[in-house]
Amino acid sequence: MTINGYEFDRFLRYDEMVAWLNVIATKYPNLVSIESYGKSHKGRNLMLATITDTTTGAHNTKPAHWIDANIHATEVTGGAAALYIIQDLVEKFNDRDEVVVEALRTRTFYIAPRVNPDGVEDALADRPLFHRSSVRPWPWRDGHLWPGLHPQDIDGDGRILTMRIADPDGGWIEHKQEPRVMVPVGPLGAPKGTTRYRLIQEGLIENYDGFTVDQPRDPAGLDLNRNFPAGWGVGVLGSGDHPLSEPETDSLVRAVKARPNVCGYNAFHTAGGFMLRPSSSKPDSQLPPVDLFFFNEFGKHSTPLTTYPVHSVFEDLTWDKSSVMGGAGDDWAYDHLGVYSWTTEFWDAVFHATGEHSSTDVWYVGPTVEQDLAVCRWSDTHAPDSYVKWYKFDHPQLGKVELGGADAFRVWTNAPSSKLRAEIAAHAEVAVYQAMASPKLEIKHTKAESLGDDVWRVELGVANTGWLGTEVTKLAHDHKLVLPITVEISGATTVGCEARAKVGQLSGRSMFLLNGGAMSDGTPDRLMHSWVVRASRGAEILLRVRHPRCGEVTTTLKLN
Repeated sequence: MTINGYEFDRFLRYDEMVAWLNVIATKYPNLVSIESYGKSHKGRNLMLATITDTTTGAHNTKPAHWIDANIHATEVTGGAAALYIIQDLVEKFNDRDEVVVEALRTRTFYIAPRVNPDGVEDALADRPLFHRSSVRPWPWRDGHLWPGLHPQDIDGDGRILTMRIADPDGGWIEHKQEPRVMVPVGPLGAPKGTTRYRLIQEGLIENYDGFTVDQPRDPAGLDLNRNFPAGWGVGVLGSGDHPLSEPETDSLVRAVKARPNVCGYNAFHTAGGFMLRPSSSKPDSQLPPVDLFFFNEFGKHSTPLTTYPVHSVFEDLTWDKSSVMGGAGDDWAYDHLGVYSWTTEFWDAVFHATGEHSSTDVWYVGPTVEQDLAVCRWSDTHAPDSYVKWYKFDHPQLGKVELGGADAFRVWTNAPSSKLRAEIAAHAEVAVYQAMASPKLEIKHTKAESLGDDVWRVELGVANTGWLGTEVTKLAHDHKLVLPITVEISGATTVGCEARAKVGQLSGRSMFLLNGGAMSDGTPDRLMHSWVVRASRGAEILLRVRHPRCGEVTTTLKLN
């Protein structure tokens, strides 16, 4: 099935995406609703899809899973994946897929497919302009640019490639077998007679002095994924004026906080083919061991489906432990909400070309020459024209240059169109699994016992039938981030007790894995509460159970 003709073989512009979302909500009103949760810097609506079976309850009465994507402007594979999950849920529900029907009957999905619509729109423009994230001028609000190179499509062909300039001091030479691939010049220099090149990303140079080309401190400006409160600091590039200084991050945090039933969080990014978990700024020794155990348990399910290994950002992907990343969305969700949170880095070109995963330092040192060559050859079959033969161009500042090499946006940063659907499909199952791991309250026992003279003892038995505990994480427990379960009785007058009571938290069956193999679980997932009430025989009373994470469940009981 396709909705509005979209086959997930390309990336939608903003207006196309909004139209697609509205069509799916109109076609399936009992499953999908669409709303704006805020405005971008340029005034575009920030769209949120809510997916649940409303015949079994409103979205806020069920535990929920949150997904957002495209906070970084060029990482558009993540946005396509978010849209795919919406469609996959709808399709499988209508096909009566047992797992998805149960997921939408008992859980809610909140999906924000484009956190940064302004930046993505520039990246997908006919003449693209790449930002790291936000388009707002920063740190100078008047739009003043850092001196140096600013990447952009200078020849109007819809691509941002590499410029190479013949230079006897250049650090690169052509690969002997494939001139589209460049090889670094080592300590001994280049073979005699070999042309050396200086490589510069396609673009224009602010304040060019005719000799030097600076790489600006932060040419892309604000990084919205450094603007969240967790670990925020001025020493982190692109972090903004203060935490949540930008409308996109402020709106997102307010939207999530307005939905306390969110029990899990996943941000979609590219690239590398990793499932990244917190923390970005702390070693694992400072995280609760229980939480590390369950992060790894989630990975045992997701890695076989997606091929993506699980990594700690700090332990595995931070090269310099004295200079850590702060202000990321997944750290905020774990540290401030106390839920298991992930950053999915879609697409590993090296893996597709060689069968081996990119190294965890690929963001710092890039691919090896052999990997670059393999991706070039692979792309000729699977992503034609992603590696471009060098061609001459008269640069308005540099004079005669050549343009060519990898179209990184289409083959390194994002999945090419021929591989896009297959790359994102398995992540729908991962999302359902994460959602179904959430806690879920059910009323399992009720009883009314007559004590005479219209006085009754009423019993209520509540169970957490979900996998995780009602607090979700050990960190949430340690920092008291989650309010307790409350039980309430109405329709009768209480005698010597309050109608509404706080009754604590409940473990989920995941904790049975941590009993040392004793095979003796007990009932940490259950609680019993009772009231003494006065009411006439035959009266009907209402019993209500509420919890911030789990929503609300009710039942009625007749006194007889």
